[in-house]
Amino acid sequence: MKGQSFFILGLIFALIIAVLAVINNDPVQFNYVFGSQKWPLILIILTTAVFGGVVAASLSFVKIVQLRGQVKQKNKRIAELEEEIKQHKPVEPVVEKEPNQPATRTERAQL
Repeated sequence: MKGQSFFILGLIFALIIAVLAVINNDPVQFNYVFGSQKWPLILIILTTAVFGGVVAASLSFVKIVQLRGQVKQKNKRIAELEEEIKQHKPVEPVVEKEPNQPATRTERAQL
């Protein structure tokens, strides 16, 4: 469901960009580091939209790789701890008395 909503939002965003690009097809002065040139505004709008998508996807990919590494480390640690648990013998639980209970006869005799 989440992927489907992202897909629909992406389509809406692409439609908005396409409409803006078709409406704004006049040539404009584009200045860059080494000079300037007249380009159609549709080309500038689409190029910046694609560039923004590539940057966002790259940043997401880096985060995904980092999170996969963390998951791998955590799974390795879990496996180590589970193996450590298997190696230990079961211990009988210690039952503590309630602090307000009076001592039994045998306990009084031991004191």
